[in-house]
Amino acid sequence: MARYKDEQCRICRREGCKLFLKGERCYSDKCALNRRNYGPGSNGQKKGKLSEYGTQLREKQKTRSYYGVGEKQFRKYFEMADNSKGKTGEVLLQLLESRLDNVVYRLGFASSRTQARMLVTHAAFDVNGKKVNIPSYLVKAGDVISVREIKKENGAIKQAIEANESRPVPTWLEKDAEKMTGKVVRLAEREDIDLQVEEHFIVELYSK
Repeated sequence: MARYKDEQCRICRREGCKLFLKGERCYSDKCALNRRNYGPGSNGQKKGKLSEYGTQLREKQKTRSYYGVGEKQFRKYFEMADNSKGKTGEVLLQLLESRLDNVVYRLGFASSRTQARMLVTHAAFDVNGKKVNIPSYLVKAGDVISVREIKKENGAIKQAIEANESRPVPTWLEKDAEKMTGKVVRLAEREDIDLQVEEHFIVELYSK
């Protein structure tokens, strides 16, 4: 899947909010959005009014960037949400939150979703005792995610756990930092998701 390879801080500046794409840097004074709270480029400080389509597109792009998902896969998630019970926009966010790479990040076993995706791809985690190396794997309530025994001395994982020690874990997850395990207590609900997005705009965009 194609990945955005330009400076990640530009994405946050373009969207006007923190998407936490660079781990610890996003929580520090070095965050580009703290220093330059306007869009990138020579016209970044000129704030024009977006059209209806432009607003819908920005909300979709913001959400895609936040979870690190490509367009084709994002549309697949939308179709899954559209065919499910409940509000399409909320189900869409729930599906994205249920990705294994996101859960690894939420548990604090990685400093960013990008790093979490890399660690999952390199088979650093088990789900219910079985190796899973697919970042898009969707977890379910009751699933137990654990750092594989042979990866417990991994420097990146240990550093992330130490750095995230004081950061709260979402209420829909449980974490045992000492055992390097986490459990999905329930699936995420809308109020659990801290992304500043109006998901109904995404639904409107794809429903045209």
